[in-house]
This record gives sequence, C-alpha cells and structure tokens, in this order.
Amino acid sequence: MVIECKHVWNYISEYLDGTLPEETRTIVQRHLEHCEICSAILDSTRNIIILTADDRVFELPVGFSERLHARIDLELAETER
Repeated sequence: MVIECKHVWNYISEYLDGTLPEETRTIVQRHLEHCEICSAILDSTRNIIILTADDRVFELPVGFSERLHARIDLELAETER
C-alpha cells in the first residue's frame, strides 16, 4: 500500500508516541525511508518535542523583546500593503 505525504503528516505524533497500529506504523516507516520531506518533518517534530521538554531558562539579551516586537510590527505593516 502506498501512502501520501499528507497522510503521513497526520500520523507523525502517533508515530513518535508509538501508538500507531502495527500495520499503519509499517506503512509510515516505509514511506519515511524514501521521502526526504516527511523524514525532515519527523526530525523537526522530534526536535520540537525535545526543546519544549527542556526546562532550562535562558536569559534573553537586553532589548531583545523590543526588537522582536518592532520586527513583528514591521512585517505586519508590510503584509497589509
């Protein structure tokens, strides 16, 4: 059975959690072995999970928040044009 990328994307969380039925997991695994895009999405999702589970706190540079908000405002203004 061939599976499309959009279906694999729907299964990524369950794949990582190990909760997919064995048949579906095998199909997804086969797809991931040959699809660079879906493999990258899997790796990115795995990295996000690792990063969000990290409870370390990092000090932001002085003025970072102000620069971030200014950049967001600029992007929004350009989008509205």
